[in-house]
Amino acid sequence: MILFDANMILRYLLNDDPDMAKKAEQFIIAGDVFVTIEVIAEVVYVLKGVYHLDRQTTADTVLTFLSLVNCQEHDILEIALHTYATHNLDFVDCVLFAYHKARNIQIATFDKKLLHLLNQ
Repeated sequence: MILFDANMILRYLLNDDPDMAKKAEQFIIAGDVFVTIEVIAEVVYVLKGVYHLDRQTTADTVLTFLSLVNCQEHDILEIALHTYATHNLDFVDCVLFAYHKARNIQIATFDKKLLHLLNQ
């Protein structure tokens, strides 16, 4: 199993360095690539903050990538990305909401936007 970091994912998604993108693609084609929620959170942050992708494009891009790799909590990321695309919340708050929705976990927060979503 190979664990990708955010830079490996970003080079693959952006293809801004063809050699690095090709190396990432080779790992993906070979199979057994694994990603974590923490790394995906960094990817979302960079795509939005540095590359200025809108929320929907960011979510769609990451969801497409996730279909190519393994992630232990794919269901959480899927809900979080859909939430991120449609709500004005930080991605980490979307992950918390996803745990609440998918696993019925109570979330303790003072964040008003997250509380509003949790109480819907």
